[in-house]
Amino acid sequence: METTKSGFVTLVGRPNVGKSTLMNHLIGQKIAITSNKPQTTRNRIHTVYTDERGQIVFVDTPGIHQAKNKLGEYMVNAAVKTFSEVDVILWLVEPSDYIGAGDQNIAKQLSKVKCPVILIINKTDTVPKEKIGTVIKAYRELMEFTDVIAVSALRSVNMDQVIDAIMRCLPYGPMFYDEDTVTDQPMRQICAEMIREKALRLLADEIPHGIAVTIEKMTERDDGLFDIEANIVCERDSHKQIIIGKGGSMIKKIGSSARFDMEKMLEARVNLKLWVKVRKEWRDNELYLKNYGYTKDL
Repeated sequence: METTKSGFVTLVGRPNVGKSTLMNHLIGQKIAITSNKPQTTRNRIHTVYTDERGQIVFVDTPGIHQAKNKLGEYMVNAAVKTFSEVDVILWLVEPSDYIGAGDQNIAKQLSKVKCPVILIINKTDTVPKEKIGTVIKAYRELMEFTDVIAVSALRSVNMDQVIDAIMRCLPYGPMFYDEDTVTDQPMRQICAEMIREKALRLLADEIPHGIAVTIEKMTERDDGLFDIEANIVCERDSHKQIIIGKGGSMIKKIGSSARFDMEKMLEARVNLKLWVKVRKEWRDNELYLKNYGYTKDL
């Protein structure tokens, strides 16, 4: 008889509700990139939490939103497709008793699923405690939940409660990954995302959604130093100038900030070189989307 539990858990919700921040804090390590701009996460990302009770494989997904281009369609499909593939769903919402059309739409889709749905009210550090009760009441009127937990992912409040609630829902079974595994993401992908995160944080609002990052080279020298070469792809010549900055100042900032995170992750020195390429309207070009790692075959 199996003594450990294991299963897949997806995090869903509207853009910028804190899914990636929550996942990073649950596993105790930064894997998914975060920023204060919506639609930061573009791909499904698997991360792994293991303790003596069993193993949780988290599937972080892009925020569910009204798609405006092929990249947006890809992102929404990536999120919705997980509903039928997991053992537990965590639905993240903000602490407001006003439930907008976006969350109404998510509730409509989740009410059809067969697996347990746990409601996570995030960002509770931003409202008075007495407000949480009215938020819970409003969402319980929408649909039934296996559990409701109020958290602050940013401040790591009630992370243990979330893990406990998931473990109660998971089936018994063998572990999918070695207990030391934290993610199935290739190092190249994580490095590309680190560069994109720094660009998201440093650039003006209109530019980040129009960029992609590709790692062209990643090699390790005999002395352990990594040589990494990457392209930041944007949609307009004017954006290229902003990404480079006056005298190369912006691209240097992006590079040094990303290199710091890479060296921490790789536990090695990194020689990072960045270039900027213009690919007009790449977010609506299926060939570019495929080349940059966004495919329909999820």
